[in-house]
Amino acid sequence: MTIKNYQDLNSLEIDTLREIGSIGTGNAATALSGMLGCTVHITMPEVRIMEYNEAIEWIGGPEPVTAGVLVHIGGQMNGLMLSVQPLEFINIILERMLSVSIKDYSQLQELERSALVEVGNIMISTFINAMSNLADIKVDLTVPCLTVDMQGAILTVPMAEYGGQSDYLMTIGGNFSCDGHELPCRLILSPDIRSLNFLLRKLGVEDG
Repeated sequence: MTIKNYQDLNSLEIDTLREIGSIGTGNAATALSGMLGCTVHITMPEVRIMEYNEAIEWIGGPEPVTAGVLVHIGGQMNGLMLSVQPLEFINIILERMLSVSIKDYSQLQELERSALVEVGNIMISTFINAMSNLADIKVDLTVPCLTVDMQGAILTVPMAEYGGQSDYLMTIGGNFSCDGHELPCRLILSPDIRSLNFLLRKLGVEDG
């Protein structure tokens, strides 16, 4: 049965997406461990379908300023994926990679921004690669871009592009730990509905 909205996903389909997330985060943890020089753990991700306002509250509310790494998805699927990077997460990355820390986002220089893009790209591309390998599909990713804005504004990007099809977003959450610090790991996946149906069919879990 073809789904018309994200909220039509059944438990088997969500479990399959969670398994993709588990493979992706495992690969991300391995890559980040080498990059940061510490043992990185990312817990088994929880995949949920959230209404836009619920997703904003999930990442901490609309007003706090945060950084987001955004990648557009092309090839046999269309959509986008967003990695949300709060300040505490950013400082762990910057301290490990560049031996610097910042008090607010206005202090981000080109070198620091490049490091954050690299980490965000790993978080996103490992998930997308796991998805494309399991489904045997070809997926292209654009060059990642970093944006700094209020969290509510950052989440308007997927809604502006695909909100006409659904008021819901797919969220992928877990916990990131490194050097004794444990922080939430927040990803947003927003494929268009056609692409989501195509993915489920290729994975062999499309309902009906």
